[in-house]
Amino acid sequence: MASSNGEMPPAEQASINTDIVTLTRFLTEEQAKVREATGDFTLLCHALQFSFKSISHYIRRATLVNLTGLAGHSNATGDDQKKLDVIGNDLFIAAMRSSGKCALLVSEEEEEVIYFKDQYQNARYAVACDPIDGSSNLDAGVSVGTIFGVHKLAEGSKGTKEDILKPGTELVAAGFTMYGASAQLVITMKGGGVNGFTLDNNFGEFILTHPDMRIPKSRAIYSTNEGNAMYWEDATKNYFESLKFPKGDDKPYSARYIGSMVADAYRTLLYGGIFAYPADKKSPKGKLRILYECAPMAMVFENAGGLAVNSKMERMMEVVPEHIHDKSGIFMGSYDEVEKVKSFHKK
Repeated sequence: MASSNGEMPPAEQASINTDIVTLTRFLTEEQAKVREATGDFTLLCHALQFSFKSISHYIRRATLVNLTGLAGHSNATGDDQKKLDVIGNDLFIAAMRSSGKCALLVSEEEEEVIYFKDQYQNARYAVACDPIDGSSNLDAGVSVGTIFGVHKLAEGSKGTKEDILKPGTELVAAGFTMYGASAQLVITMKGGGVNGFTLDNNFGEFILTHPDMRIPKSRAIYSTNEGNAMYWEDATKNYFESLKFPKGDDKPYSARYIGSMVADAYRTLLYGGIFAYPADKKSPKGKLRILYECAPMAMVFENAGGLAVNSKMERMMEVVPEHIHDKSGIFMGSYDEVEKVKSFHKK
């Protein structure tokens, strides 16, 4: 519309960020900081991010192309497989194989280790993954995700199971992708910070949106499946009772539980509080897998300033898995909140 003097108003000045930090750029810049870097880890990460993009694509199209529902099989840990579990697993295996940098892969969906060392003699990394964590929620449209951990082979190793049966302290990188309203990737590297990326479908790139993530030191939020409360040990029961029925003038904690580990973990990482999946009388060792759920999440939370312990109050990062699908209980979240859990187990 013209102004009263007949002139057209100036066009709006759009503010466009032209200095976008993509995951590809981020990895390249991080590689440049390491003098002895060969580029192998960067190439492995490129293969990882392609698998995340692919899984995100199929999850968004799942209902349209009839990919929801059960596939008719059970995975290595006894869970019924969803159709997307199978597709996600196949995508992940193909991505790791084609990278040429992965010597062996452990997946929740595979009973045994998958070896690529015969094809790629110079491959230096071992990867553990849960291709689609929380898939029991898929049909309800609840956020699910991928959890991963990366180990580096010892010098001269031929790529054996022992190269991945290591504690989280040996991880060189870990993280998870959450497929929700958008795909969110959280990644951390040994001795580094935690960075969050969001998949921009227009660019087809993960964009750095949450640099240097830090979890609040404390927050009155807890996240756990209280349907298991009758099986908990007394220290765990007493701890959660103290959150719901505090003494004095303290306010009770808020409960926030989605039932998808990646979604609960991501919320806890952003807002603070505690996520718990304790071992109990029904599952004495716990329910979550050490290699591709507990250890990678523990690395993320520790590098963001939080803590993670198992049900024995041992540092989760120091727990050594007995076999590739070994399980554990876990408490992880804000530093002060995990310390509070530990205090109840010392009594």
